[in-house]
Amino acid sequence: MALSFDPQQLPVVGIDDHLPALTADVLRSAAVRHRFLMPPEWTPEIKKEPRFFERTPAHASVLVALVERDELTVLLTQRTDHLHDHPGQISFAGGRVEESDGDAAATALREAREEIGLEEHYVDVLGAMPTYTTGTGFIVTPVVALVRPGFTVQPDPFEVADVFEVPLSFLMNPANHRRHAIDVDGASRQFYSMPWDGVDEQGRLKRFFIWGATAAMLRNLYRFLAA
Repeated sequence: MALSFDPQQLPVVGIDDHLPALTADVLRSAAVRHRFLMPPEWTPEIKKEPRFFERTPAHASVLVALVERDELTVLLTQRTDHLHDHPGQISFAGGRVEESDGDAAATALREAREEIGLEEHYVDVLGAMPTYTTGTGFIVTPVVALVRPGFTVQPDPFEVADVFEVPLSFLMNPANHRRHAIDVDGASRQFYSMPWDGVDEQGRLKRFFIWGATAAMLRNLYRFLAA
């Protein structure tokens, strides 16, 4: 569904640099794994968006893939512009639950394989975050996993325009969390953005505008790891 506004043109109403960035010790693979083995008491900051339109809710899963480089990175995709849902937006690999999927992790792993060619034997699932309901009616389960280097990506050209990685330390620093607000059809909407200046698959400089549901799930991951 095409948006009636350009999120990149909206003013920034706040930046959360008063909150602490997560330290390197917290963002090590072993520490993240331990956090999922012994989760703290915590509450997601954002669980649901105002609906853009009414339709039957659909369950989905996404893979929050933490790649084990010198420091952890997050594997993200940019969707192609012609897709009906969330065209052109930055997202995790993922999609709708199918009847053959055994659980949320199975959905996320299957979708990651279909969308970007990520093979399961590189992936170690740590656990799932609470569901997040988008304004387009998807009830999304974020499945967090560690990914061993050595994998290759083969994006599905119909769905995926680009695949890139962002340091987890950048995304877990609230100084990079920008808040926006807008009224759409009489409903007030607030969202986060986390713009990342990286390079595309051709090595060209590019700004990736991470916002909306993807930014919200990353913000919830920050709250989980900081709790």
